[in-house]
Parts: sequence; C-alpha cells; structure tokens
Amino acid sequence: MTTSVFATLPPDWQAWIRDNLARACSPHDMADSMARSGQYSMAFARAAIGEALGAAPLAPDRCAALPQVDTSRNRLAVDGRAVDILCALRQPRLVLLGNVLDEDECDAIVAHCAGRYTRSTVTSEADGASTVHEGRTSEMAFIQRGESALADRIEQRLAAIAQWPPDRGEPFQLQKYGVAQEYRPHFDWLNPDSDGHRAHLRRGGQRLATFILYLSAVEEGGGTAFPNLGLEVFPRKGNALFFLNTDAGQRPDQQTLHAGCPVVRGTKIIANKWLRQGVY
Repeated sequence: MTTSVFATLPPDWQAWIRDNLARACSPHDMADSMARSGQYSMAFARAAIGEALGAAPLAPDRCAALPQVDTSRNRLAVDGRAVDILCALRQPRLVLLGNVLDEDECDAIVAHCAGRYTRSTVTSEADGASTVHEGRTSEMAFIQRGESALADRIEQRLAAIAQWPPDRGEPFQLQKYGVAQEYRPHFDWLNPDSDGHRAHLRRGGQRLATFILYLSAVEEGGGTAFPNLGLEVFPRKGNALFFLNTDAGQRPDQQTLHAGCPVVRGTKIIANKWLRQGVY
C-alpha cells in the first residue's frame, strides 16, 4: 500500500493545512507558503494539499503569473478601441495607458455615483475595520459587479489589458478630491504581518496590482506621486495608470509607495480597481 503524501507530514503541518482550507484560503497560496518555509518542495506541497482536498495533486495555477500589460507594441487593441502605451517602467512595473475610456464613459461613471460619496476610509491594520484617517481626505463611492452594465464592460476591458480574470478584481472604488484634498504616501498591498489585513487576505489573497482610472479633467495638481521613484503622473481624463504592488514572488514591494497629491484647482475623480491573487 502506498503511503499518502499528506500522511507523512508532521501533525502541526496537517493541522495547518486543514485549518487554512477550512478558512477558504487559496490552495496555491498555501503551497507557496510551504515551499517558502524551506521544508518542502513545491511539488510535495501541492501533492499534500491536493490530497487534503480529496483531489489529485494540486496542479500549477494557470494564473500563477502576475497581472501584466503587454508593452511590446505602442498600442493595444482592446474592446474595439486602441489603447495607447504612453510610458512604462520596468522595476517596479508601472504602465501609463491612454484612451482606456472615452469622455462619455468617464462622464457616465461619474454621474452614476453622484450623490453617493462618503468620507474615505482606510483598512485598519489592527482589526481590519474601515477607519477615517487624517492622511486620506477624499470622498469615496463604490460600484459593485453587476450594478452597471458600463462598469462591467470597463471591468472586462481592464481584465483584457492586464491579462487577469475579472473575478479576481475588487469592485470599482471611486475617489473624489476637491481643492487641497489628498491621500498621503501609502501602499495598496495588504500587510500579511498585521491582524487586520490578514482578515482581508483570506478573501481573495494579496492585491497584486492596481489600476487608477482618471475620470475628470483637473486644472492643477492632483498627480499620483511615487516618492521612492521620483515620479509623478498627472491626471488626464480617459487615461489609466497600472502598477504592480508586489515583486515577482508576489511579496509586497516597498518601492510602490505612492500618494494622491493635493488638488490645487478643480476636482479630481478617479476609479481604483485592485487585482487580487484569487477570486474576490
């Protein structure tokens, strides 16, 4: 009789696998954690977790690679439109895209959320609660999947651009900044070492990448700045900024520190779309 791979694991590892599967953690993320512990190979970890699931050895994740924008050409043909590659940075990966949305689409998304804004919050690292923070002074609104046919179409467009399944993305989060409003330097990735963020990591895994859609014309200010890179991207209606939040091993990247600079004149409205490791 052949001994199962799972049965050869020490009891603490067996309990760890059962507990994490019961919490609906991603099996592929679990296998990666086991391999990074240095105690087991990736093949062994996949086999053990696959047995615990009552299935064949866990196959390599077809979406194990990071979201990625193809910059081998100057334009992408997506959803019947030509999306321009305006600027690209390799490390950390950052791509500025033009003509992602047209003016009518921007205006329709803005109109859809009119009257729905509340004070913006951040996710507390202590307990995971949504908390008002002095460093984020904007207002926010959400568009859930299925709520707007236009938003769903744009979501599919972004999925094609990033080569990432649409069900691995959070709902659109709109942010409205008036004069002097800002979001001070912060990271989009979730901190796996904080209790509050771990609760959110259990629902879809890490935020691997960010899309920022610029939905309004801003007269002055309101750029997206990356202090560690000496880079500032100025908002232009219809453009989008894509950047990875993690390194190639899907670990948080400290270089991705960024900020929403204060608006000097006008109103800045953006839509954030965060791409997760797993289904959200």
